[in-house]
Amino acid sequence: MAPAIHKTRQDVSELFVAHLRAERTVVPEELTAIARRALRENFQKAGMGVSGANFAVAETGTLVLVENEGNIRMCTTVPRLHVALVGIEKLVPRLADLGVFLRLLGRSGTGQKLTTYTSFLTGPRRSGEDGPEELHVVMVDNGRTAALADAKMREMLYCIRCGACLNTCPVYRKIGGHAYGWVYSGPIGALVTPTLVGIRQARELPFASSLCGACRDVCPVRINIPDLLLHLRGQAQTQAPLRAASLLSERHMFRLWAWAMRHPRLYTLGTRLARWGQFLLARRGWIRKIPVYPASQWTLGRDFPALAPQAFRDRWKQLRRE
Repeated sequence: MAPAIHKTRQDVSELFVAHLRAERTVVPEELTAIARRALRENFQKAGMGVSGANFAVAETGTLVLVENEGNIRMCTTVPRLHVALVGIEKLVPRLADLGVFLRLLGRSGTGQKLTTYTSFLTGPRRSGEDGPEELHVVMVDNGRTAALADAKMREMLYCIRCGACLNTCPVYRKIGGHAYGWVYSGPIGALVTPTLVGIRQARELPFASSLCGACRDVCPVRINIPDLLLHLRGQAQTQAPLRAASLLSERHMFRLWAWAMRHPRLYTLGTRLARWGQFLLARRGWIRKIPVYPASQWTLGRDFPALAPQAFRDRWKQLRRE
C-alpha cells in the first residue's frame, strides 16, 4: 500500500536514471512504463520467486495474496519455483471464513470493496495451467508462539496488516515509516517489533505514540493498541531501563522545558534566537542536519521542520490589530 509515497516524481526519475539508465522524465505514465519494463525483465529471468501471504487456508492449502500493482502475481507465477513465507498467524480454518477477512482488508486498507488483484494459489501448476513447477510453503514462527503464550500480547496476532492504524496515526503521518527503523512501522509495528525481536532491541518503539486511541478506534479487528503499548512500556522500564546518564539527561531536558514554559518572555526570546540561528541550517523550510546532540539523532533518519518565519504570538497580535 503506497510503498514509495515518500518519494516525489523527481526522486523516482533520478533513481531510474541512475540504476536503469532510463531517460529523465517526470510524467507518471512514462515512469510507470519504465518500471514495468524493468520489472518484467527481471521476473522473466528469475529462477525463483519469493512471496509472503495475506492469508493461508488450512482446509485447502490455498495461499491468498492481495495487491493493487500486479507485481506479486508476476513473482508467484512466472518463475519456475515459488517459495512462500507465511507467518503462522495468517492461517484461517476454512474458505468460508476467508470472505470476512477479504472484505475487512480491502475496505480498511484502501477503501476498496476488493483489491485490484486477489490471487488464490493452491499448489504448483497443473496440466494446461500457468504458474510455477514447484511451490514450497515455509511457516514462520519467529516469536509468534511466545506472543501467543502471553495472555496480554496475543491480541497483537489478530492483525490483518490492513494499514488502517498507519493511516490514522498522527505520529506516523508526521514522521513516516523509515523513522521507526524496522520493517513494521506505525502503531502496529510498535507492538509487533518489540514482541518478535525483544523489548531490549526495540525499547523506544512503544514510546513513539501519543496514546490518542485513534488506532484502536479504526482497527477492523479491534486490537486495543494503546493498552498494549502501555504494557510494553512497563516491560521496557523493568527489562531494559534507561541508563542513568540517559535518564538524567532526559530529566534535565524536561526541567529546562518546564522552566522555559513558566517564563513566557524568556521563552519568546529563545524562539526568536532559534529562528535567527536556523538560517545557517534551514533550506526550503527544512533542516537536513542538526549538529547538536540529542537533536542530531533526529536528523540521522529524518529532516527537521524549520521554525515558521513568524511566531504565533506575533501573528495573533497582528490579527487582533487588523
